[in-house]
Amino acid sequence: MATFEDFMKLDIRVGTIISANKFEKAKRPAYQLEIDFGKEIGIKKSSAQITNIYSLDELIGKQILAVVNFPTKQIANFISEVLVLGTYSKDGVVLICPDRKVENGDKLG
Repeated sequence: MATFEDFMKLDIRVGTIISANKFEKAKRPAYQLEIDFGKEIGIKKSSAQITNIYSLDELIGKQILAVVNFPTKQIANFISEVLVLGTYSKDGVVLICPDRKVENGDKLG
């Protein structure tokens, strides 16, 4: 079992997707995202396998939650800096999003 202290080690923040592109070199269909996490964290990149549910156009401007303190991960020719959070549904991954607009960089708490 994970402890509360384990959970508190995760730095989960709100960010706004500012660009989204097809990730042509990924083994499974994915997008390359640029996400603005505000002044403290800045703009970070992530690869996300969310192509079943989301179009590129609808992602721009969407606020999402992501873990920002995992080590970077190389996926093909791309360095993913944050882990975008979502749920695995029968139709694909559904992003975890605030239900109202908040500041980029706000921390899950």
